[in-house]
Amino acid sequence: MLRTPAAFIPLLRPPADAAPWTFLVYRGQLLLCNSDLSLPPAAALGPLALAPERIHPVGMLDGQYYQTAWTDSDAVPGPEYGWHSLRALFGVCDDGFLGVAGRAVQLAEWARTHRFCGACATPMQHVAGERCYQCPACGMSAYPRISPAMMVLIRKGEQVLLAMHANSPYQRYTALAGFLEAGESIEEAVHREVYEEVGLRVHNLRYFASQPWPFPHSLMVAFTADYLDGEIRVDPAEIADARWFGPDDAWPEMPITVSVAAALINAHRPPGR
Repeated sequence: MLRTPAAFIPLLRPPADAAPWTFLVYRGQLLLCNSDLSLPPAAALGPLALAPERIHPVGMLDGQYYQTAWTDSDAVPGPEYGWHSLRALFGVCDDGFLGVAGRAVQLAEWARTHRFCGACATPMQHVAGERCYQCPACGMSAYPRISPAMMVLIRKGEQVLLAMHANSPYQRYTALAGFLEAGESIEEAVHREVYEEVGLRVHNLRYFASQPWPFPHSLMVAFTADYLDGEIRVDPAEIADARWFGPDDAWPEMPITVSVAAALINAHRPPGR
C-alpha cells in the first residue's frame, strides 16, 4: 500500500547545510526526468527561480533531504524533463519514493490553496516551526487538510460485494467507499454509505487498514463487514453496478496494487481468482 517508508523522518525545518532534492508540483503533477522518473537536480531548477515562500520541508530519507514546492507555471528546465501525474507512477516507481512523493504533493497543495485567508481574504503568513498558515488580520489558522473516507468490503458467506462506481475514472469493480459527513464517526459513515449506495444493512464491522491518499488530501480507512439484510438496490448517481463475487466467479484484476482497495480485495480473493 501507499505508505511513507519506516526510515523516513518528517521535518518542519530544513537541516543545516543539507543539499535538497525538490518535489516541484504543478496542478498535482511532479517535475521528473523523463528517462528514469527521478527528481531533477538542484542545478536544473535554478532557472525556474522558485519563490522561497513556496518551498516547504518534507523530511529525510536514506540520508537525503527532501523539500516540496509548488508553481503556477508549466515551464520545464529542458526537454529531458516533464510533468508526471502521481497515479501514472504507480507500479513504475519505488513504493518508498511514491510514499514520500504523495506526502510532498499533499503539502504543496495545502500551501498553494492557503495563500489567502478563507474568512477575510488577507494574505496568510506561515507559522515558524509548524505546518500552519495564520491570518495576521483575524487569526484564522489553516493546517494541512485531511479528508477522511471509509471503505468497506461486505462479506456474505463465501461471497463479497464489489461495485463499479459511476464517477470513477477506472471502470472496474472494487469495494464501496465514501467520504465522512460532519459530525459522523467512521463506523456511522460505513452504515450510511452502504445503505445509500446499495440498499444493504451490515454488522460486525472490523478495521482492516488505513492509507493516505493524496488526491488531493484524503485518508482512506478500510473495514470489512458482514451482510445483515436487504437486497441490492444501487443509487445510479453513485454506483453503476454492484454484485456478489464468490469462489466460482471471475474476480476483477487489481492493476494498482499500492491502493488499500487492492490489499482489501486481495486479502479475500479465493485461491486462483
